[in-house]
Amino acid sequence: MRVIDAILALQPGKKPERKAAPLCSPWGEKAAAASPGLPRDTGAGNCPLPEYPRPQMAREDWVNLNGWWDYAIAPAGQGYPGPQGKILVPFSPETALSGVGRVLRPGECLWYEKDIGPVSLREGRRLILHFGAVDERCAVWWNGKLLGKHRNGYLSFEFDVTDRVRPDRNRLLVCVRDDTDRGTACCGKQRLHPGGMYYQCQSGIWQTVWLENVPALHIRDLKIVPRPEKREVLLEIGISDPERIVGGRDLSVCIESEGRKIPYVRGEGEGKYEAVEGGRIRLTFPVVSLRLWTPERPELYPAVITLGEDRVETYFAMRSFGTGVDAKGHPCLTLNGKPYFFNGVLDQGYWPESLMTAPSDEAMAEDILAVKRLGFNMLRKHEKTEPARWYWHCDRLGMAVWQDMVHGGGPVRELFTKYLPNIWPPVCRMISDRHYGIFSRKDPGARKRFEEDLILMMRQLGNAPCIGLWVLFNEGWGQFDSLRLTGLMKKEDPTRPVDHASGWYDQGGGDIRSDHNYFRKLAVEKDSRPYVLSEYGGYSCRVPGHTMFPGNYGYHASSPEKFRADFAKIRHSIEALRERGLSAAVYTQLSDVEEETNGLLTYDRKVCKL
Repeated sequence: MRVIDAILALQPGKKPERKAAPLCSPWGEKAAAASPGLPRDTGAGNCPLPEYPRPQMAREDWVNLNGWWDYAIAPAGQGYPGPQGKILVPFSPETALSGVGRVLRPGECLWYEKDIGPVSLREGRRLILHFGAVDERCAVWWNGKLLGKHRNGYLSFEFDVTDRVRPDRNRLLVCVRDDTDRGTACCGKQRLHPGGMYYQCQSGIWQTVWLENVPALHIRDLKIVPRPEKREVLLEIGISDPERIVGGRDLSVCIESEGRKIPYVRGEGEGKYEAVEGGRIRLTFPVVSLRLWTPERPELYPAVITLGEDRVETYFAMRSFGTGVDAKGHPCLTLNGKPYFFNGVLDQGYWPESLMTAPSDEAMAEDILAVKRLGFNMLRKHEKTEPARWYWHCDRLGMAVWQDMVHGGGPVRELFTKYLPNIWPPVCRMISDRHYGIFSRKDPGARKRFEEDLILMMRQLGNAPCIGLWVLFNEGWGQFDSLRLTGLMKKEDPTRPVDHASGWYDQGGGDIRSDHNYFRKLAVEKDSRPYVLSEYGGYSCRVPGHTMFPGNYGYHASSPEKFRADFAKIRHSIEALRERGLSAAVYTQLSDVEEETNGLLTYDRKVCKL
C-alpha cells in the first residue's frame, strides 16, 4: 500500500480554504437566462422543472407550484416576520439558482409563503398538496391552519387540503429548520463547514411542489413487484377509503397494458383481487409477451390502472436481481437469473449552481447518458435519494442503480471511518457495529428514526425497475445493528440484494462482500458472498477553468494529459479481476464536486476527462 498517498489524500488536520470560483453547467446557464436578474412574477416562464414529477403514478389534473415564492429567514421561535425577498423554488437558498445565496444555520427558521389563485373543485373531488422533498424538518399551513409536520429531508410527503380550500385566494406557508451535521438527522455529504469529501449544505424545498386534483376514492400508492419467472406482475394498491374494502363492497379496478384490458373484482377467475391488511388491494397481472429489462435493452411496459373514476398512468419492467455462481464456481451477482458484471460509477448528484437539485430534467438525463456512453451500466447513488424522474430516466435509458440509504446520527468520527480503515484495513473486521459510540449512534431516538426512514425510503423508491441493490451503510458512517436492519430490509423487499456495510466494518451479513480500495493493489478476496469493489479509483485531475476551488481533493493526482492512460490502466486491472471472481466495481466518481476533482466529468459537466 502507498501509505504516503493515503495520508496525503486523507488530509489529517487540514482546514481547506473555501474561496469559490463561479461555476455553472450548461443547463444552469439556460435556467439563469430564462429568469435574469431579480424575480418579477410567478408566471409559467419562471417555473423550473415543469415536468410531471412522478412518472410511475401520473395523473392529468395537476398544477406545478415551482417558481418564485416569498421567503424570510428569522430566529427560531420568532414566528414569520413577513417576506424579505423572493426565492426560486425548488432551489435551496444556499444555491445560486435560488436567487438568495444564504446558508440556513441551526437555530434559524426558513419561511416560505406563496399565494395560490382560484381553486375550482367539483363535488366529490379532493385536492392533494405534494412535496418532493424538504430539508430537513418542516411545518406546513394552508390558509392559516396547520396541515401537519414532516421530518427527513430526502423523503416525499403530502397533505389533503380539500377542507381548507377557498375558491378565490389561498395562502401556503412553510417553516423549515435544518441542523445539517450539527444534529442527528440524515444529512449525507452536507456540512456546515464543507471541505474535501464533504460539500456545501443546503436546506428547505429542493424538489418539486405540486397540487393534484383526485376523486374522493383514489389510489394513494402502488407497490409493483415483477415476477418474470411466473410471467406476471404483483400489484398492491393502497386506496384513500379502506372502508370500501373492509365493508365488502366491490371496487371497479382495471389494468390496461400490452393492448389488453383486465377488469378485477373480488372473487374467483383471472381478474380477481384480494383485500390485504391496511385496506389495500392485491392483484396479479399476467404478462403474455415477456421482454426482460437489462441496461443493454431497457424494455418497459406502460400501463394504466383505474380505480373507480381515478386513472393513473404507470409502467413496470420484467427483471430480477440476485446472487448465484458463475461458470468458474465464483459467487456472483445476477440479472434475470444469469451472471452479470455491474460496471458502475459513484454518483453524488451535486451541481455547482444548484447543489442537490438538478438545474433541469434534461441535465438529469444527460448525466446518465454520459456515463452510458463511457461504457458503464450502473450508477451507485451515493448518500442521496433523487426525484422520481431521475429513476425514470435510468429505467428508460438503461442504467442499473445501487441505492444508498442516507446516513445520519452525528459527527463522523474520522479516526474510525477514514484513517484506520485506509491505513490498517484489518481493524474493520475487529469492531462490532453494536458499539454505538464509535459510530456516532448513541441516541436511541435517532436510531429508531433511521430505521423507520430506511423502510420509508425503500417503499418510496422500490417500484423503480432500475434499482438492483440497496446499500445500508457506507464506511461506518452512522452504522449500527446492520445485521438486524438487513433482516428488516430483506423482509420489506426480498427481491433485491443488500450491501449491509459498503467499504468497512463488514459484519458478515448482507448479500455481498463490499470493499473500498484506493491505496492498495486491487485484488479479489475469497468469500462465500459475491466480491465487489464498491469504490475504487478516484484519480484526481484538475481541468483549468472548470474547477470551483483552488484546492485539490482526490487520490493519485493526474494531469489531464496523463488521466486517460491512468484510467485505462486501472480499468485493465478491473477486467483482469473479473476472471478471478470480481462481481462488480464502482469507479469514483461521475463528476468533480466542489474540492473533489476525481470525476470523469468536470463539476460543470462541460469537459469529459476521457
